[in-house]
Amino acid sequence: MVRIAICDDEEFFCERESNLISAHMKRRNIPCEIDFFLSGREFLESGKAAGYQIVFLDVSMEELDGIETARRIRKLTGGTYLVFVTAFVTYALEGYKVDATRYIIKDEVSLENSIEECLDAILLKIGRLEEKVRFVFREGVKELHPSQIMYIESNLHRLIFHMAEEGADALSANGSVYTMNERLDIAAEMLASYSFSRIHKSFLVNMEYVETIERYRLQLLNGNGLSIAKPRYPQVRSDYMAFRGEV
Repeated sequence: MVRIAICDDEEFFCERESNLISAHMKRRNIPCEIDFFLSGREFLESGKAAGYQIVFLDVSMEELDGIETARRIRKLTGGTYLVFVTAFVTYALEGYKVDATRYIIKDEVSLENSIEECLDAILLKIGRLEEKVRFVFREGVKELHPSQIMYIESNLHRLIFHMAEEGADALSANGSVYTMNERLDIAAEMLASYSFSRIHKSFLVNMEYVETIERYRLQLLNGNGLSIAKPRYPQVRSDYMAFRGEV
């Protein structure tokens, strides 16, 4: 799950950017969560500023502009990709100071292409433009993006792949399920380069879909809860924090 924030004091542009980003991420088969804020102060006071991987910032917001908001974000985290959205190109030097990834001009002619190019560049950097992985399921051979897999469960020598649905139902508790006769160790090896963590002898979980980890239990974004084996708990927490960019 890629977490994205849009911060713009014009609600029209918040909604426009959100729709363009959502459509492009769906085409890429990459689940995302998009929040938008109508001021830099609202964004910073939300308490979630450090939890986003990508932040789109309007430069010329009133009260707290995008440049100052970006400076304060950088005091919280250095790992967030900052994208300035502006009607002007006179802020480039300030953007370099806060390590901005892109400047996007508020121009209806080029806005869509600029956002798509920007997202692809960032997704490439964070390894989210994934190659598909081939799986031989009981239901047939399928090629899947690893980000489509919410978690894998091992039950009686059978693996159950719990999938995230696409689009608006991406976090549905009733996503598709595929099965295969294989050991969980093998699935873990196949997905070792992606954001999965072995939380239990019976569960391999995609950190993208984890909402909270507490008291040897993991809560998924769709509301489901899974137990974490006590010996694995420190490593699972470390995997989660690393994925969220907190270490």
